[in-house]
Amino acid sequence: MKNTILGMHHITAIAGDAKRNFDFYSNVLGLRFIKKTVNFDDPGTYHFYFGDEVGSAGTILTFFPWGAGIPQGRRGSGMATEIGYSVPKGSLEKWVERFEKYNVIYNKPSERFGQRYLTFLDPDGLKLEFYEVENDTRKPWETDEVKADIATRGFHNVTITLNNIKGTAGVLTDIFGYTLIGQDGNRYRYAVDTVDQAALVDLVELKDEKLGHVANGTVHHVAFRVIDDESLMYLREKVVAAGLNITPQIDRNYFHSLYFREPGGVLFEIATDNPGFMIDEALEDLGKGLKLPAKYENIREDIEAHLAPLN
Repeated sequence: MKNTILGMHHITAIAGDAKRNFDFYSNVLGLRFIKKTVNFDDPGTYHFYFGDEVGSAGTILTFFPWGAGIPQGRRGSGMATEIGYSVPKGSLEKWVERFEKYNVIYNKPSERFGQRYLTFLDPDGLKLEFYEVENDTRKPWETDEVKADIATRGFHNVTITLNNIKGTAGVLTDIFGYTLIGQDGNRYRYAVDTVDQAALVDLVELKDEKLGHVANGTVHHVAFRVIDDESLMYLREKVVAAGLNITPQIDRNYFHSLYFREPGGVLFEIATDNPGFMIDEALEDLGKGLKLPAKYENIREDIEAHLAPLN
């Protein structure tokens, strides 16, 4: 596990209304709200984290809800366009019933790489997919309405759309240790063998697809997991050696990160397991309080007055 990519760490997307985003992911999808903080570069904006009980890497979906006035984004080339979750085998019909109840836009179940999946949109137009996975042993987070028989287990895959996959595929295989394991038309599936789950990246090649626009309802970046800081800096050297520009290490309180744009234009992050989400809240209290980085504590009252209430 040392000095290797361990699948996905988290995915970050952009939303509009904060309360609508909170309600959809915590109530409709039944994810645990594990952290309420702010964008470290823009403290006037929330940063929400949703995941499993403890915020395990490979389950964490985060959002910058920038408010109702934000322009709508556009899925297209040079961006992550679909987020795939793992759900239990036989659960898609129950999810269809739930989506009908909550007026969620969805397509009828289909099949890809031998797995049934269900595509749907969140209230901001972010595209998600539920894949039926038979042997996902990750412990689900349960709510009063979303029980273990349908609850998500964490990420299954992420889809990246590109005009040409060559440069991105090179980063996945030569730097991150992924291997091409399948092709379905213009969709190429890559996997790492270091973990059993959250291990898949699909590259879709659409030569004439227009560039996407990152704004409301789109993915901001995809973060890949490493076990610790030593592994993080080892991967940094590999990215530099490949001739790509990458940031210094950045402290995100709950993990340490590096950022770079891969040749296709997608913002990639590499993030550590340490120190984790219980550094400032007990397990039972995750997501309950507004947690700020130390540099913003002196303006907490101003920040709290600006942020929209969730209750």
